[in-house]
Amino acid sequence: MTKPSLPDLLHAAVSAVGGTERPGQVAMAEAVAEAIDDNSHLLVQAGTGTGKSLGYLVPALAQGERVVVATATLALQRQLVERDLPRTVDALHPQLRRRAQFAMLKGRSNYLCLHRLHEGVPQDEEEGLFDPFEAAAPTSELGQDLMRLRDWSDETETGDRDDLTPGVSDRAWSQVSVSSRECLGASKCAYGAECFAEAARERAKLADVVVTNHALLAIDAIEGAPVLPQHEVLIVDEAHELVSRVTGVATGELTPGQVNRAVRRAAKLVDEKAADQLQTAAEGFERVMELALPGRLEEIPEDLAYALTALRDAARAVITALGSTRDRSVQDEDAVRKQAMASVETVHGVAERITQGSEYDVVWYERHEPRGGAAYRHSGASLRVAPLTVSGLLREKLFTERSVVLASATLKLGGDFNGVGASLGLAPEGTTGDDLPVWKGLDVGSPFDYPRQGILYVAKHLSRPARDGDRGDMLDELTELMQAAGGRTLGLFSSMRAAQQAAEELRTRVPELPILLQGEDTLGELIKNFAADPKTCLFGTLSLWQGVDVPGPSCQLVVMDKIPFPRPDDPLMSARQKAVEEAGGNGFMAVAATHAALLMAQGAGRLVRATGDRGVVAVLDPRLATARYGSYLKASLPDFWYTTDRNQVRKSLAAIDAASKAASV
Repeated sequence: MTKPSLPDLLHAAVSAVGGTERPGQVAMAEAVAEAIDDNSHLLVQAGTGTGKSLGYLVPALAQGERVVVATATLALQRQLVERDLPRTVDALHPQLRRRAQFAMLKGRSNYLCLHRLHEGVPQDEEEGLFDPFEAAAPTSELGQDLMRLRDWSDETETGDRDDLTPGVSDRAWSQVSVSSRECLGASKCAYGAECFAEAARERAKLADVVVTNHALLAIDAIEGAPVLPQHEVLIVDEAHELVSRVTGVATGELTPGQVNRAVRRAAKLVDEKAADQLQTAAEGFERVMELALPGRLEEIPEDLAYALTALRDAARAVITALGSTRDRSVQDEDAVRKQAMASVETVHGVAERITQGSEYDVVWYERHEPRGGAAYRHSGASLRVAPLTVSGLLREKLFTERSVVLASATLKLGGDFNGVGASLGLAPEGTTGDDLPVWKGLDVGSPFDYPRQGILYVAKHLSRPARDGDRGDMLDELTELMQAAGGRTLGLFSSMRAAQQAAEELRTRVPELPILLQGEDTLGELIKNFAADPKTCLFGTLSLWQGVDVPGPSCQLVVMDKIPFPRPDDPLMSARQKAVEEAGGNGFMAVAATHAALLMAQGAGRLVRATGDRGVVAVLDPRLATARYGSYLKASLPDFWYTTDRNQVRKSLAAIDAASKAASV
């Protein structure tokens, strides 16, 4: 039997999902197939509307080896498992003569734990366990969430938190879930045979395609104990997010509240001497943290070093004691012990990592606004440690044993893929060497006609934004643009404070245009309400830069208040910038400008989501037109028609608004 051709397979899959074949999608599928055949790597930029997921799924399914697809967002995971994969597998079955199996796999804490549900939660303040279902008032929000979870546990097949709609609070979920460190293990647990997390792992072992998230991919790479099944092909979608997700997983944190919780959990299970040693060390750490000022610690101060050493040694003594003592008077001792061990091991691990001190780690203090709850009863400060770079880790763990395809709508910054490639541990494209991964970058374009569909407007006449300075002229400009657009505005702000100030001011100035503000409702509800009414505007910060998909007339003006450089006092970003400079590179361009370019490309991508969309991306920061790095940032954005003429933009927005109103009549 002749092997079916890739164009035929792609055609069948696109027809099955009711899509339209795009030249970019065909080029992408061919490049993915080639990378898999050569056992090489591919960075592919595929604009919105290309049909990117079929562009990698079809060649991956055709080659017949096991594939892991890692995504950053829940929305894309669901789209793959609920829509794209079932239809594609069915469509390819007649030609491939096999039906690929697929499964979703997440971290353990995403699944309902039957042991927690039925036996209760280890209680911090007292011995044994307590039943959250009895402890929570049935009329309270927590009580209602818990009752719903108990009912849901009887009907769910997956136990996956994301399958529960409407969702429940983090507090309620924490009563019925465990981390991998707290889990008793299937062989020791009375509910091991019915465990949802174990069932998901078993399904993943048998599947040809495993859909997971960046965090689990990072854990798999960092922890050394494999979480994902062996696979020959790795596809990383939304790959622009990968470095920050891996950094997040590799970041350790210590807070006084967290240390005190570990003390309480272990105290009842170990001898008095070990418990007192940990209690004393916790008090010493808390005293140091009360005086902590936010910022990077290039050297560990003597008082902190002393407190961390005491904490590390005391935690080690408790871990030894926990392993050698038994106390049958404690109800469900194994679960209580496992939770205590997990808490103390985390404290020990972070304290040891910081005291050992690595030139490849960045350590800093962070202060939080005091909130209610046990973790914040003490100090509003945390001590954090993160890797200076994850590029070496990614090069070693990701690119050595499999073919890797990294896909996103934004990977080509300033005109090439080398900036993103460097952050992933890849040498510049075309560089050869014994242990250097071989890769190529491909931009398959977009089906949208950006110069005809969108305008990039830079408000060159505004004053340059100063840190914490008054931006009255920016608010005047924003008011006029929103009025010209008749609402329909997505406001992307560089800080939550800026978004709140703008919302407050604009609600007074233009009361006829409703303004939704991130944080005032769930993101899903805000986006739904924004899409439902063209006059409504939505203001917010980071998650809106990349989390909004509103085609049509409700989003015709995307405003960025300023270029989203990292804060100058961001300890990790400034440390990374300094490291590049010390190595002879341009730290500002490699770190700050790359960070800004990625976010701006994502933000500008919110405007045109369908072939009929029209609108304006307005950047209210003159530096995009005047600064030397402006051309690099502009080269990272879609190829919109460019202007600095404010009158022209107002006329265009008014014309787009009028056309949308006429079309809706």
